[in-house]
Amino acid sequence: MVEKTIELTGISTNSIEDAVGLAVARAAATLEGIKPEVEIERISAIVEDGGVKTWRVRIRVSFAVQDPMHE
Repeated sequence: MVEKTIELTGISTNSIEDAVGLAVARAAATLEGIKPEVEIERISAIVEDGGVKTWRVRIRVSFAVQDPMHE
């Protein structure tokens, strides 16, 4: 089996968890065979007026590469 890993950035004004969830949901809508574990690579925040305005979370998602010879 071969896996491919991609990086995605989730952005949310609500929370870190929401940013991760949005990125994973988008990946799941377009990719098959996503592994059940994602790696959080970086968390950053945009601060405005003394508070966090936006959370940005970069994640790594892996999925199985389909072999067209065996389908």
